[in-house]
Amino acid sequence: MQCGELAARLDDELGTEAYAGIDDSANGLQVGPATGNVTHVAFAVDAAVETIDRAAEAGADLLVAHHGISWGGIDRITGSHYRRVASLVDNDMALYVSHLPLDGHQERGNAAGVAELLELDNRAPFGELGDRYVGQRGRASEYATIGALRDRLASELDTGDGNVQPLDFGPSSIDEVGIVTGSGVDWIEEAIQKDIDALVTGEGKQFAYHEAREAGIHVVLAGHYATETFGVRSLQELVDSWGLETTFIDCPTGL
Repeated sequence: MQCGELAARLDDELGTEAYAGIDDSANGLQVGPATGNVTHVAFAVDAAVETIDRAAEAGADLLVAHHGISWGGIDRITGSHYRRVASLVDNDMALYVSHLPLDGHQERGNAAGVAELLELDNRAPFGELGDRYVGQRGRASEYATIGALRDRLASELDTGDGNVQPLDFGPSSIDEVGIVTGSGVDWIEEAIQKDIDALVTGEGKQFAYHEAREAGIHVVLAGHYATETFGVRSLQELVDSWGLETTFIDCPTGL
């Protein structure tokens, strides 16, 4: 399959164009010719030298990543930009990226994957950003305490050397759970307004402790990497169904 055709099919599946005005990431085909031939696709959370080199070792022609190398444009190809672009070019590998579209996709996205893991019912979009959503919410059907929620995430997520850290400030019984993966504590205020009992995200920021405590809401920090493997794994399953060889490059950061 030609690289441009594959990128277009992924863009269509993910609704990439709808996020163009709100995402700093240059989503879509970031590196490589659209006319290149693709038979083997690698998938990773981060487009880093390690994941690019490991994808090349696996024989991939294209790397699909959640975090790419172009955020708001590239003015100079130096430093980490140079190292990553050089690794892609040296290995004759293209790079396709999906950031917020893969966070917010209600079936294949990162938040949808966490919601599935937690077996949430009555799922709906959550995490407003402009006219789009970057997360999902739902009703807890089984993990109705903060301890049970933490234990489920800790046992199932690839946190590397990290731990699942709860900010235990909410009610004893959890009904509504909101999810924005990665760095999602900026949506605490929306969670409060929508009567959500627990916000699950990846990593924290200093202000989140006091906002959560003062509002009486749980926040669960389950790891940026660990909460964002679901989307690329889902895309791997999709591309595999299109008849291409696929490989997942697991490179947990513990963060």
